[in-house]
Amino acid sequence: MTPQTTPPTTRQTFKLLPELFGDPAMAEIFSAERTVVAWLRTEAALARAQAETGVITREDAAAIDAACVPATVDLPRLWSEAVNVGYPILPLVRMIAAALPEGPDGRVHYGATTQDIMDTGLALQLGEALDRLAELLRWFGDAVARLVDVHAGTVIAARTHAQQAVPTTFGAKMAVLLAEVTRQRERVAATARQVRVVSLFGAGGTSAAMGERSSDVRVVMARELGLRTTEVPWHVARDGVAEFGVTCASLAATAARFAREVVDLSRTEVGEVREAGGHHRGASSTMPQKANPIGCEAVIGMSGTAGALSSGLFRAMEAGHERAAGEWQVEWYVVPLLAELAAGALATAADVAAGLRVYPEAMRANLDAEGGLIMAEAYMMRLAPALGRERAHDLVYRAAHEAREQGLALADALRGTAGPGDLEGLGPLPIPPESYVGDAGAICAAALKTWREAPAEREPAPAPEQQAPQRRALEERAPEERAPEERAPEERALRSGHE
Repeated sequence: MTPQTTPPTTRQTFKLLPELFGDPAMAEIFSAERTVVAWLRTEAALARAQAETGVITREDAAAIDAACVPATVDLPRLWSEAVNVGYPILPLVRMIAAALPEGPDGRVHYGATTQDIMDTGLALQLGEALDRLAELLRWFGDAVARLVDVHAGTVIAARTHAQQAVPTTFGAKMAVLLAEVTRQRERVAATARQVRVVSLFGAGGTSAAMGERSSDVRVVMARELGLRTTEVPWHVARDGVAEFGVTCASLAATAARFAREVVDLSRTEVGEVREAGGHHRGASSTMPQKANPIGCEAVIGMSGTAGALSSGLFRAMEAGHERAAGEWQVEWYVVPLLAELAAGALATAADVAAGLRVYPEAMRANLDAEGGLIMAEAYMMRLAPALGRERAHDLVYRAAHEAREQGLALADALRGTAGPGDLEGLGPLPIPPESYVGDAGAICAAALKTWREAPAEREPAPAPEQQAPQRRALEERAPEERAPEERAPEERALRSGHE
């Protein structure tokens, strides 16, 4: 059977969910073009590091550096030959070498192995992906923070087991979410530190081919690429990649918790919030009245998919010996999708939060839906000092049962069931819900303070003296480091497979 040789850009399956609600910036990070650029950057950085440490000459490194550009790569041919080899780096190296004169052509990929290049390229992409996720998370958190701030005093029914429990405020409800988003911010930063690591240990992980300067080469190469170095290989230690996947799934789940809240509170019978409207937004093809929470539905769908996909990375962690035999390939499919799903979930949730319509009058009406039964705990706690907690609980419990059976207000039922003197000291009835929201205001203030004081998503760039001495000029930078108008012609050339 002849292997398929069609370039992946023309044989991609259509994925409706990320197509409609995905994040284009994240999709670009893991595009075929940007993936190849990451490998080219790695090969170029390897050559420059080897020149600085004396493994190859500076002249050879400069030639290799100049050849590691997208125009060197024929993408259709790269994928065609990668099918035969099983991996894309051998044909990539051959294309780079073919663009060089005799001498430097024999120094490309010197002492490295395929996974060194692919894993280092992946580290660059994961770092960039986490920067994007941090940005989206900040947008989402800022939108939630506005809800906390504006609605710190907007009274709503807290619900446990899907039933009304006690009063709270919508701001306090959102403050719990904001605190979760704040913790996610810390997780993203921690994951970024974990995955931004160079890989350069050769065929079996011993750096034998690189020789005695292998450690020095890794240090310089890491510095060139803005990564951390390491003295222990991670070819088969995939916990860092799995951590990235779990972080993506967790971010999507946080977005989905918000989305689920909006879906439940926007039910017709509840009507306390609603997604932003618009002509035909959430419309039905047959029911003209419908305005479905389609943004939230997309977030929940992306989160459910991300959670399921992330489990595949634990299988990838089973890689044996010094090179995986199939487990590594799990990452090739799962990691880009997880990143895109997490980004799409955060971006969509941020849009929903920013445009959320909140209806305080509906919240207030729902507080009275059962004739004040939501205030049962408040009555019990006011009676407890005189009657004791258990007796007060039993008294209010009987009154609540009577109120439901007879369709009475709780205050009226309590007057009818209480014994002589039981209600002394209770004060005016009924007790208003807004008087029983506890520390809701303080909770909102604390969540806002923590969010606003959270550190920046990305550590500052190294000072110039800490960066590699062989920094290239503006026009020689890798495409993803350039402004869109600077990199467009080069990326167009790469997509076409020729200059």
